[in-house]
Amino acid sequence: MSYAHTDAVLAARVSNALENNGLEVWDPDRELLPGDNWAGEIGRALEESDAMVVLLTAAAASSPYVKRDIGYALGAINFSNRLIPVVVGDPDHFPASEIPWIVHRMPWFSLEDPEADNPNVEPIAEAILARA
Repeated sequence: MSYAHTDAVLAARVSNALENNGLEVWDPDRELLPGDNWAGEIGRALEESDAMVVLLTAAAASSPYVKRDIGYALGAINFSNRLIPVVVGDPDHFPASEIPWIVHRMPWFSLEDPEADNPNVEPIAEAILARA
């Protein structure tokens, strides 16, 4: 999962909900420890992953790390048709101009209530499982 660090609480809720739907989620906030080679661990996780969920918020749109993750997923064979953009909140308030143009051509999913304790991720999980 890729997201802005300021969205870590939301990402944890989404990760838990995806896991409750039968998926294994690699979340850097849960997996990385101080002293780890963060770049190496993230690189290994990207190579071993079958899909990438990107939580698109205003903070994520301006994050160079999220943009890097999106760029990697767009160029990696193992993510072909498996980059899952998820717009958080009202899509009309999202700074879409900050996201690479190609992502606009993909089907987007929406999390309309980012404050929900158990967000509805069933459509996201179904899309990942259908493309696996």
